[in-house]
Amino acid sequence: MKNKILLGFAALTMVAFLSSCGKVPQEKIDAANAAIDSAKMLEADVYVAADFVAIQDSMNAVMADIEVQKSKLFKKFKPASEKLDRILEMAKLAQTNAVTKKEEVKVEVEGLMTEMATLLEENTKLMKKAPRGKEGAAVLEQIKTEMTAIEASVAEAKGMYDAGKYMDASNKMKAAKDSATRINTELNDAIAKVKGKR
Repeated sequence: MKNKILLGFAALTMVAFLSSCGKVPQEKIDAANAAIDSAKMLEADVYVAADFVAIQDSMNAVMADIEVQKSKLFKKFKPASEKLDRILEMAKLAQTNAVTKKEEVKVEVEGLMTEMATLLEENTKLMKKAPRGKEGAAVLEQIKTEMTAIEASVAEAKGMYDAGKYMDASNKMKAAKDSATRINTELNDAIAKVKGKR
């Protein structure tokens, strides 16, 4: 009789233990999701894109594991719970890093705007000094068209910057700078050739 009581108590203890292991860590899921949402609001998906994708992939994997555990008789949510803790930390770090990176890109765009103003001014001066022979006139006309397109890109990038879309502005400014630098090199080379012939 005593053995039966002890056995029954042991069985109840075991069931209580297993059921405590078998509870979905909903609070941790909610906390992780909230942290991921906050990271997205801070544009982590733009400024620390690789980190943000890794966090989302981790979260999807944990949720898939939780679904698998739900279907089992003896559910084990402890590994998922530990992973959720890590995801929460990763999401908080992504929030901080996104804010830092956004500020860095903003400063970078400001620098690019200054560089572009100088470069465009220099290119305009070089256009006046460029050779105007038969071929030269056609090339200069083409360069003039390209310069107009570059100036439009710079204006568009400025609009993006003003709207707080610093990454888009940075990409647009870098492309414009590459084109303007190529034109600068072409013009300098053409002027140098003409000087060399004299």
